[in-house]
Amino acid sequence: MNKKKDSVFSGFFWKFNEQITGQLVSFVVSIILARILAPKEYGIVALVNVFIVIMEVFVTTGFSSALIQKKNATRLDFSTLFYCSFIFSIILYGITFLCSGLIARFYHNEMLIPVIKILSLRIPISAFNSIQMAYVSRHMAFKKIFASTTIATIFSGILGIALAYMGFGVWALVWQGLTSALFQTIVLFFQIPWRPYFEFSISEAKVLMNYGWKVLAANFLGTFFLQFRSLIIGRFYNAADLAYYNRGSRFPELISNNVDGTISSVLFPVLSQYSDNPNKLKDLTRQSMRMSSFVIFPLMFGLAVAAKPITILLLTRKWLPSVPFMQFLCIAFCFSTISNANMQAIKASGRSDVLLELEVLKKPVYLIFILSSIKISVIAVAISMVLNNFVEMLIDVLPNKKVINYSYSEQLKDIVPTFILAVIMALCIFPISFLHLNPILEIILDLIIGAFVYLGGAYLLGLQSLLYLFNYLKVIVYRYIIS
Repeated sequence: MNKKKDSVFSGFFWKFNEQITGQLVSFVVSIILARILAPKEYGIVALVNVFIVIMEVFVTTGFSSALIQKKNATRLDFSTLFYCSFIFSIILYGITFLCSGLIARFYHNEMLIPVIKILSLRIPISAFNSIQMAYVSRHMAFKKIFASTTIATIFSGILGIALAYMGFGVWALVWQGLTSALFQTIVLFFQIPWRPYFEFSISEAKVLMNYGWKVLAANFLGTFFLQFRSLIIGRFYNAADLAYYNRGSRFPELISNNVDGTISSVLFPVLSQYSDNPNKLKDLTRQSMRMSSFVIFPLMFGLAVAAKPITILLLTRKWLPSVPFMQFLCIAFCFSTISNANMQAIKASGRSDVLLELEVLKKPVYLIFILSSIKISVIAVAISMVLNNFVEMLIDVLPNKKVINYSYSEQLKDIVPTFILAVIMALCIFPISFLHLNPILEIILDLIIGAFVYLGGAYLLGLQSLLYLFNYLKVIVYRYIIS
C-alpha cells in the first residue's frame, strides 16, 4: 500500500511538473508570438484547429482509455489498438486533406487550404502518441512525459519564434504546433520500452472497443460541441474575433490544464484499480474534488479581477478586447472543475455508458445556449458558456449518487466553503483596479492581498485542503530537493 502511495505521489509530482513546465514554456512562447503576430493570424490557425481537434478525438481518447482502464492489458492489447488507431488516423487525415477546399469555402478564406493540409498531419502523430501515453499512465511513469513534453515544447517554441521573426506569419504557428507533437512522440519513443509488434487480435479489439467506443463517443460529443463554438464564431464573425475569444480562454485554460489536468491524468489509472470498490472510489474522488477546487477557485477569481493589467503587461494593448472573454471564462472553468472530478469517477468505475448518456443529455442544453447567443455578440457567447457550464455541472453530479454514493449535499459541503472564500477574496482585491496603478504593481498587490485573505480565511475555517496542501509541499521539498 505504501508503495502504491509513493507511486501516486511520484505521479502527481512528475505530471504536475510536466504540466507546469510544458505549459509555462508554451505560455512564454505564446506571449512572444502574440507580440509579433497579428490576431488575424492566430484566428486562421484557430479555425483550422476546430476540425483537427475533433479528428484527434477519434484516435486518442477511446483507445487509450480502454488500455488504461483494463486491469491486465497485455502486449497484444497494445499492438491491437495501435494498429486500429493508426490506420484510422490515416483515413481521417485523407478525409481532412480532401475536404480542405470545402472548409476554406465555408469560412470564405482560401488561405486555410495549405494550412489544413499541413497541420492535419498532427492526426496520425497523435494516434501513435496516444498509445505511448496509455503505456506511461499504466506504469505511472509520468517522469517520461515530463522530459518529452519539456524538450518538445522548447524546441518547437524556438522554431516558432524564429519563423515569426523571419516573417513567416501564420506558418510560424503551424510549424510550432506540428513539431511540438512530433518531437514529443520521438522523445517518448526512445524513453519507453513499448513498441508496436506485428500482432493483432480481432477478439481483443472487440473487447477493448466495447468500453472504448463509449468513451470515444462521449469525448467526441464533448469536443465537437466545444469546437462548434469556435466554428460558429469564425463563421458569423471573423478570424480576429475568434482570436480574441481564444486568447481570453488561454489564461484560465492554463490554470485548468495544470491543476485539474494533472489530478485527472494521475488519478484515472489509480481510480481504475478500484473500479469494484465504490467506497474507495468515493474517498479518492472527494479528495480530488476538494484539492482541485481549493486551488482552482481562487486562481480563477483572482485572474478574472486582474485580467486587464495582466493582458497589458504580457500581450500589449492590442489584445485588450480579449479581457472580458477571459473574465467570463474564468467563472465557467470553475464549474468545469466540478464536472471533471465527477466524470473521472464515472469513467474509472467502468460505466462508460453513463458518460455517453450524460453527453447526449447535455448537448441540447449547449446548443440552446450557443445558438441563442451567437447572433447577439461574441461576448454573449462567453456569458452563455458560464450558464452552460453551471447547468452541465448539475447534470454531471447526478449519476455519482448511484455510482459511488457521492450525493449533491456532500459535494456542496466539499466545494461551497472554498467557493465563498474565493468570492470574498475577489471582492477584497477588486477595488485596487480603481487606483489606476502600473500593471506590475497592481498585479503584485492583487497577489499579496489575495493570498493573505484566501489562505488566512482557509486557516480560520480549518479547511482540510489547506493542511493537505502544506503537507504535500513539505514532502515535495523533502523528497525531491533536500534528498
